[in-house]
Amino acid sequence: MSALKGKITDSLYGLGWGAVKKLPEPAATALFRTIADQVWKRRGKSVLRLESNLARVVPDASLERLAELSRAGMRSYMRYWMESFRLPAWSPERIRNSIDIAGTDRLAEGLDAGRGVIVALPHLANWDLAGAWVTTDLKVPFTTVAERLEPATLYDRFVAYREGLGMEVLPHSGGAAFGTLARRLRAGGLICLVADRDLSASGVEVSFFGATARMPAGPALLAQQTGAMLLPVTLSYDSTPVMKGIIHPAVELPEEGTRAEKTAAMTQGLADAFALGIAEHPEDWHMLQRLWLDDLDPRGEPT
Repeated sequence: MSALKGKITDSLYGLGWGAVKKLPEPAATALFRTIADQVWKRRGKSVLRLESNLARVVPDASLERLAELSRAGMRSYMRYWMESFRLPAWSPERIRNSIDIAGTDRLAEGLDAGRGVIVALPHLANWDLAGAWVTTDLKVPFTTVAERLEPATLYDRFVAYREGLGMEVLPHSGGAAFGTLARRLRAGGLICLVADRDLSASGVEVSFFGATARMPAGPALLAQQTGAMLLPVTLSYDSTPVMKGIIHPAVELPEEGTRAEKTAAMTQGLADAFALGIAEHPEDWHMLQRLWLDDLDPRGEPT
């Protein structure tokens, strides 16, 4: 990213966090829906990639159906950004009333046992809102990681935003994050990781909607090393202002096999749970990048 482009991008995000939260909610909702529709109509790379990904999720969809899904997908994506820009101004009561999670007993079980809990999510709906709900309603602190963004000032904005919601944020790169996460889990803590796309190009291969993709090994490795409970979570929007979520049954540690085999089995378990949620609500899966190996070049990099 050029220095000028980076400065412009950083300024736009700063404007979002500074101005959008001050708009009346109906105006903000209408504005971001208009932005979504305009982006969708331009049929740029992100929209075309979203449709290509959705075609794997809904393989029998017609071209018209895929177009409908991608339009709904861009509206869902812009709803995520609209909510995220406004979240710092939301009261604890507003956060509590904006999310309805099923299966919270599974999370409570792991935390009450003091064994540590890893929550792993795909890019569905608004994972930041789910995190804010954990820290404000459940009053449970947690640790997460963030991809380093360019320019550094933009990364700093995202870290400050998430820390303002009560999260401890570690940089994804640098190698120290894994050890810190393991220490938090051994102390009986909670960590939350978005885990449906491998950022290191060295993740675990999984079967995902009938083709091979790579997902990060971190959640499974942390569960093996610390004995923490590994819980998949999926989120979704509907026609109401309340985001829905499901805490799925824990992914169990296999009793037999090598470390690599156990990691592969547990990561596949996460992928299967993610697929359930994504298949139910494909329009809320904000995957605007290449994911499947068939869509990458021979070196495993996006093309």
